[in-house]
Amino acid sequence: MNDMNDAPEMTPDIEADAVPEAAEANHAELLDAKDKEIAELKDRLLRQAAETENTRRRLERDKADTAAYAMTGFARDLLAVADNLRRAVAALPAEGFDAVRSGIEATERELTAIFGRHGITKVETAGQKLDPNRHQAMIEVEHETHAPGAIVDELQAGYVIKDRLLRPALVSVAKAKA
Repeated sequence: MNDMNDAPEMTPDIEADAVPEAAEANHAELLDAKDKEIAELKDRLLRQAAETENTRRRLERDKADTAAYAMTGFARDLLAVADNLRRAVAALPAEGFDAVRSGIEATERELTAIFGRHGITKVETAGQKLDPNRHQAMIEVEHETHAPGAIVDELQAGYVIKDRLLRPALVSVAKAKA
């Protein structure tokens, strides 16, 4: 059998100088394609990293909000207790019942202090203009000294927990005289 090394060498019809140029062009195209692929992969990696960071921040913010506002339902329930304490003091006759009055007032002060320690504060109404984000107008009344849209009287106290509204203040609002 013939040894393969003895076989005559077959040469293509391409000139010797053209082979290196074609190989260089092919290599350049491959390098360009790989550079584009690397750029695309870098872009995808950076986008994924940014998305992961945004998700991490959002989860941290949600966790902080959950911790800060976890007691919102409980706080809303306690607002009824605060209202009833206020009503109890108002219902007592002006004379007598001083011991009962002072006991209820002390309980109300303690509840207010507890609210304060947990970031629960009253919504301001005195001298304010109606803010639909914090106040709920229940009635409009003609008033000589208050400008239209100003709060005349608080019917029920409103409260916020940190920066979120727990309950709007129910108010009466001045309207222009007809």
